[in-house]
Amino acid sequence: MPITRNRLGAAALTALLLQGCSSAPRFEDHFGGSVRANLAAQVIDPAAAANANPASGVDGKTALAAREHYQRSFKEPDSKPLQLLIGASGAK
Repeated sequence: MPITRNRLGAAALTALLLQGCSSAPRFEDHFGGSVRANLAAQVIDPAAAANANPASGVDGKTALAAREHYQRSFKEPDSKPLQLLIGASGAK
């Protein structure tokens, strides 16, 4: 009789262990959906990449000068230091 009880216990244990594999949880149904929704919410105009018109409002020389000034600002700090105006009422 002990062999039958051991087999029954092993069968029950196997059934319990296989029960966890019987059905997968439904986590995969919406996996990553919140991330995709947040990314889509940050896009103002989804068709902007298809716009072939150049940006208007700034001519080429001005845009080039602004870009060069921007690039130079990282290499060369401003020549004059910023002064804080604390208590600049003029009275002594």
